[in-house]
Amino acid sequence: MQKITILIHCKDQKAIIASVTNYIASIDGNIIYLDQHVDANENVFFMRLECEFTFKNWNIEAIKNDFQTKLASPFNMTWAMYTQDEKPKMALFVSKYDHCLYDILGRHSAGELPLEIPLIISNHKDLKPVADRFNIPFHYVPFTTDTKAEGEQKQLDLLKQYTIDFIVLARYMQIITPKLIAQYPNQIINIHHSFLPAFPGAKPYHSAFKRGVKIIGTTSHYVTEELDEGPIIEQDITRVTHSHSIENFIMKGRDLERTVLARAIKLHAERKTIVYDNKTIMFL
Repeated sequence: MQKITILIHCKDQKAIIASVTNYIASIDGNIIYLDQHVDANENVFFMRLECEFTFKNWNIEAIKNDFQTKLASPFNMTWAMYTQDEKPKMALFVSKYDHCLYDILGRHSAGELPLEIPLIISNHKDLKPVADRFNIPFHYVPFTTDTKAEGEQKQLDLLKQYTIDFIVLARYMQIITPKLIAQYPNQIINIHHSFLPAFPGAKPYHSAFKRGVKIIGTTSHYVTEELDEGPIIEQDITRVTHSHSIENFIMKGRDLERTVLARAIKLHAERKTIVYDNKTIMFL
């Protein structure tokens, strides 16, 4: 049994769903999942479907070419097609915080994340023992004002060497360069705290504690050149009170960072996101 996932978006128009489903039927495919959404304000149609095939003469490239000719071109679609066997390759960028790294590697080892992790890149050497424990290659790439250009090129070379599909910033404490973002548009996932109100700086939990906030939040999003302004993938909150200490705030915040980042990674790896006009369409 072969399985493919198709993601589509295009101008909303008549007969898109009928045309796609009839096409899948015409090549002896069985649709096991279909979800669609229309953005009425933008007049844009979005769809995700999963199909199974039982025939032996399986040729994904022939199907892609046929799909482009018979459907994508007539409807002017932006689309992508993936086989079940295509596990995306994810690079992890880390600095010194280890809570998100441990969580991701633990989930991956348990088979919860449908992806490969060929390498970990860090601007510090502190977390190499963690990478060694999970038998994942660790690459130390210094990234300072003086080494920025060299560091950027080394990162790009490593990503190319390991044929990386997307990047996760697991509390990587450096701003990603425009060149790297351009190489991986909507393929770099970040996690950060998001209080109401927001507290910038090195110690946001301390600032939040002083203001007596009632909610701690976390946001995972795709990285753009506008810092922390990229399309949002996943968010969550937890409540706090005056009885909680700063240590409680930090612990609760890190728990949120772990779970929100893991959910965002899983959604991306399972091809359940489409980015359009700085907005993320989610198929849950």
